[in-house]
Amino acid sequence: MTRLSLIAVALALAAVGCSSSTSPSSTTPTNPTFTAALSPANEVPPVSNSESVVTGNVSITLVTTKDSAGNITAATATFVVNLSNFPAGSAINIAHIHEGAATCACPVVVNTSLTAGEVSITNGTASFTKSGINVLPEVAQRILSNPAGFYFNVHSTLNPGGVARGTLNRVS
Repeated sequence: MTRLSLIAVALALAAVGCSSSTSPSSTTPTNPTFTAALSPANEVPPVSNSESVVTGNVSITLVTTKDSAGNITAATATFVVNLSNFPAGSAINIAHIHEGAATCACPVVVNTSLTAGEVSITNGTASFTKSGINVLPEVAQRILSNPAGFYFNVHSTLNPGGVARGTLNRVS
């Protein structure tokens, strides 16, 4: 009888060991993506000088890692920015994500680490990519929860308060 019990226990343990789960691990990174159409008209106040015709877009991918409870424990961002229609002599200085309404000049929460002179404008066009930018976990969670509460903008020498900005929209 004890021999049969031992065999039953061994079979049960083997069955548990062979079972698989279809749910992904909660520590697996996820990569939500956000976009924004960038326009000088969205700046506060709107740009009205020679750079008022600038257009552009940004794609921001967050790579987040979560703990077993689903809390974000780490996050990085990749920014892909494309801008056009800059007049001759323009220069891009900085770019970042701000938290706040479209009607305010709000605090920066994620800096791309872009520096003055790093981006070249050729024939009115500029593009840059910044990868591996650290994002505080609590900021990443707020962006995921309410992307419309954040905007991305680019600053130029002529418009140090911002030349083009757009509200974040989650696309994946």
